[in-house]
Amino acid sequence: MNAHAIKAAERISNATNTRFGETIAAPDNLSGADELVRQLEHSSHRKWTDQAVDGNLLRLLFACALSAPSKSDLQQADIIHVADRAKIKAIADLIPDMPWINNAPVFLVFCGNNRRIRQIGEWRGKPFVNEHLDHFMNAAVDAGIVLSQFTRAAEAAGLGTVPISAVRNHPRETSDILGLPDAVFPVAGLCVGYPLEPGYITARLQLDVTVHTNTFDESKLKENIDAYDQRRHKLFPLRKQRYAKRYAEVPFYGWSEDKARHYSMPERSDFGAFIRDKKFSLK
Repeated sequence: MNAHAIKAAERISNATNTRFGETIAAPDNLSGADELVRQLEHSSHRKWTDQAVDGNLLRLLFACALSAPSKSDLQQADIIHVADRAKIKAIADLIPDMPWINNAPVFLVFCGNNRRIRQIGEWRGKPFVNEHLDHFMNAAVDAGIVLSQFTRAAEAAGLGTVPISAVRNHPRETSDILGLPDAVFPVAGLCVGYPLEPGYITARLQLDVTVHTNTFDESKLKENIDAYDQRRHKLFPLRKQRYAKRYAEVPFYGWSEDKARHYSMPERSDFGAFIRDKKFSLK
């Protein structure tokens, strides 16, 4: 291997070890190693330089994102480029613990859009008979795939991003700010800009937890979660214990304790009602 290939292989091994606690060796003569390195070293960014994102580049990234796979070629994902700073501030004010929304050079909202296919049916004189949960899920999944592909493209162009699922904390207000009609709903926001500082690799659950062969297997789940808590804590210990007024402080505060506390409190309990008001039955 040449020097570049050797360096890419080293980065792949280091990144997989940091991310998953497992050193995965890159095959010899691996095609596309640079892109795999970029994916494995992915990190979120919340601080930005003053450099503006060129409009032509942004347009190109939209094209890359919307080149993503789409369920049955229905193309049910839309991107709202929130260019009006007053609108960005209005959304940021709904989420005061995320000031990076208002500070980001670019703010996008990725939406599921089931409206277009309904309109097409009307124009072509065909009934819309798929009024059930799956058509909502198709649009939501399409939007998520497009968001992921935009992130990949943005990082390839030297940009940094951080997704904002918290736009669903206030879905009605977000929808009103963006003028979203029936059957169009926000899935997530995305802050985009040139990173002010390097990111870091966040440890994820080991592949033995999340990758299964032939059948679903959780026979060693608790032991694996405990091991992950320890591995992640050594890399980046959590600084604060969530809901400190509700729960007693514990001597070891790992990822699983944090997530257990996280989902012990209601969150977005009105989202289903909002989606139904958007003309999805969810049957």
